Amino acid sequence: MFSGIVEGAAKVTGLRKEKDNLHITLSVPFVDELHIDQSVAHNGVCLTVVSLNDDATYTVTAIRETLDRSNLGDLKEGDLVNVERSMKIDGRLDGHIVQGHVDTTAECVEVEEANGSVYFKFKYNFDSELAKKGYITVEKGSVTVNGVSLTVCDSERDTFRVAIIPYTFEHTNFCRIQKGTKVNLEFDIVGKYIARITELA
Repeated sequence: MFSGIVEGAAKVTGLRKEKDNLHITLSVPFVDELHIDQSVAHNGVCLTVVSLNDDATYTVTAIRETLDRSNLGDLKEGDLVNVERSMKIDGRLDGHIVQGHVDTTAECVEVEEANGSVYFKFKYNFDSELAKKGYITVEKGSVTVNGVSLTVCDSERDTFRVAIIPYTFEHTNFCRIQKGTKVNLEFDIVGKYIARITELA
């Protein structure tokens, strides 16, 4: 489980295909604190550390299902990936409950400077059946974009906006998101549970 409070932006230093799998090697300042089998969210996708390398990098593996549902298959060497280690049980939940299970991708359709912050507008494929199951955004609700816990504004049928403060812009890969960029979305798990309970009631 994660909180959506990104610890940093890891740099992709290597990509290796093996059948349907993609091995992703990254560098991050806290690499010496990682261990094999540890869960780390990458752009919001929970992946397991499979190796720690001699050049102060680590490697994770994404399977076909993950690549089909996320933007990890589009990574190139030099790209930045938002990373977060799993939440400590005795820590504060500064963001919201994030599972690390990406639901879908969205496309950035607008970037707007807003006198100190930046508004990003995203569009995703709306599915009415999935919407009934809680795969939607709600005004002032929570959504995870590339692993970042954010508050929704201007929630529409298939679009929403988020406001990014300078700190988040500078310390995550939001600094590289522009019109046309594909991002990972995880909708709020609380909304999914409420939708499911309502469906079964």
